[in-house]
Amino acid sequence: MSLLVKGSSVGQKIVEVTPESARWKYVGFSAFRLEAGESISFDASKREQCFVVLQGNVTIDIGSMAWREIGTRNSVFDDVSPAAVYLPAGHAVTVTAHCNAEIAIASAPASRSDLAPRLIKPEDMNRSVRGQGSNTRYICDILPATEVADSLLVVEVRTPAGHSSSYPPHKHDQDAIPVESVLEETYYHRLNPSQGFAFQRVYTDDRSIDESMAVEDHGVVMVPRGYHPVVMPHGYEGYYLNVMAGPKRQWHFKNDPSHEWLIKT
Repeated sequence: MSLLVKGSSVGQKIVEVTPESARWKYVGFSAFRLEAGESISFDASKREQCFVVLQGNVTIDIGSMAWREIGTRNSVFDDVSPAAVYLPAGHAVTVTAHCNAEIAIASAPASRSDLAPRLIKPEDMNRSVRGQGSNTRYICDILPATEVADSLLVVEVRTPAGHSSSYPPHKHDQDAIPVESVLEETYYHRLNPSQGFAFQRVYTDDRSIDESMAVEDHGVVMVPRGYHPVVMPHGYEGYYLNVMAGPKRQWHFKNDPSHEWLIKT
């Protein structure tokens, strides 16, 4: 089974990954496009969810409350944080677009009963710069481990043209906290200009997984385990939304020892 799931250029549903389709336990991911005035509804889920307004302006309604006209950016490449809504299990949802919009839905198992729905405001998200030189990339923590959730971790990354990202290659597939934690992960890629592509490799130490992919706009790369670096070619800026979840809600990673010298010199 390929680790690459290609997105659709037509229809509301762009792409979807479920635990069943990925053959793993935790992470679910989907993305949808809506035209102005269009709505889409989702039944109550047994999983916790994080709705991320990737671009456009929408209202998210769960019946008992609604967050109206959230989202301010025209593109994921705008230098602005997204708006997001966190939902514990058990809430039906309707999303209505006020202009052409794109939303992402991250999901993971839910076990806690003490969590409440909430808006995650753009101004409350931590933004940072990681790396240096041609390894520089720009991070926005949407739902990090410092914020309340059951299983989910959600972050977005913009990578300039000609730069590497998730690099040096790192992995998080062993229960060895604080050195490393077990987290499944999806990468939802967007490209600017949209006809571009990114390169992503997923590989393990023993090479039982070793897949290199040219990822086009709206593609998802699944990372069940192993290292997973990304490289952007000249002329094309990259964006990806990461969703992670595992048995413990902690992000600890281990760099590939063969390439760790890159951050030690």
